Amino acid sequence: MTETQDAPARGDSATLPAIELAGVVKDYQSHGETVRAVKGLDLTIGEGEFFSLLGPSGCGKTTTMRMIAGFEEPTEGEVFLHGQKVTGVPAHRRDVNMVFQSYALFPHMSVFENVAFGLRRKGVERSEITRRVGEMLEIVDLAGREKRRPGQMSGGQQQRVALARALVNRPRALLLDEPLGALDLKLRQQMQVELKRIQREVGVTFVYVTHDQGEALTMSDRIAVMNDGSLEQLGTPRDIYEHPASKFVAGFIGTSNLLSGEVAEVADGRAVLAYGPGERIVVPLREGTAVSGGQHVELTVRPEKIELHTEPPAGDGSMIRGTVSEVVYLGTSTNYQVVTSAGADVVVFTQNVNSAEDIAARGDSVWLSWDPRHSYLIGQIGATP
Repeated sequence: MTETQDAPARGDSATLPAIELAGVVKDYQSHGETVRAVKGLDLTIGEGEFFSLLGPSGCGKTTTMRMIAGFEEPTEGEVFLHGQKVTGVPAHRRDVNMVFQSYALFPHMSVFENVAFGLRRKGVERSEITRRVGEMLEIVDLAGREKRRPGQMSGGQQQRVALARALVNRPRALLLDEPLGALDLKLRQQMQVELKRIQREVGVTFVYVTHDQGEALTMSDRIAVMNDGSLEQLGTPRDIYEHPASKFVAGFIGTSNLLSGEVAEVADGRAVLAYGPGERIVVPLREGTAVSGGQHVELTVRPEKIELHTEPPAGDGSMIRGTVSEVVYLGTSTNYQVVTSAGADVVVFTQNVNSAEDIAARGDSVWLSWDPRHSYLIGQIGATP
């Protein structure tokens, strides 16, 4: 029996996670020195979840995926698949498949034969192969193209062939390492929607590695943001975008404005940061957050949450003055870069809904305002709600 059969399960099979990493560390030797690529990672990925590992190059996300797949072994810690310990079990004996950016299709084989390859190696009966390949080609929208060869297909179609080949073996989990990286922007956006549809239809756990924030936000049920081998934040796309837990996450996920200041007043569950005459930033204090007068804090606010005015705005929300340094027209929106009175650079996105005219020109004095609930403290004092 294999180790996956012998190892005891970690609880009730009905509630077991698809994948679990417990204290996983990965060290490499480089020029006589030890380099720690993954630093004590703990992760739990649910059954049927679309889970993304997101981060810049060199953050450890691909190394983490390779340890799940069995292509690398952790220096410390354990990897579990469906409650069974698989640390030390070779890749071909783990019930997962992997899809690479290069697709790795056989150019001399037809689409049908590429998809059927793994089933033939397992000795599956011919009638069963025909049925399962046909079903999978329907799911990936390639029915009727069975006789074509990869060289006769577009990049997106080749990607779907690679998916069908991986899924036809009915793995418990599918690992995807930047699979859309070779496609142009429009096709990549189309394939993001297709991948999510396919994942929902087959119900298989997907673990997706990417450095593209848009991909992760579009497709994922949850995202693990990695930085320098460590887990920076784990949550839903909305949580991570709206409530970044650190300066790194705020800057890496989309565009974010990082502001700082001294707390002038704390009252009614809100902190007020005072600037020049008439200026203030109001920050709601979420549960577990404690600040006091005179304390220096950092916060983030997204560009689309900010309104730009040529006159001082009314209301009791956040409002600061600045000077427009750049105006960029993007068709559906206009981006304004503003230098505040405190010297901070702020980006504002405005939708071109009512007028094609710019609100302000470069060099104009303006006011920026936003609802206090869109200010979010970051760092140790910014507790995640």
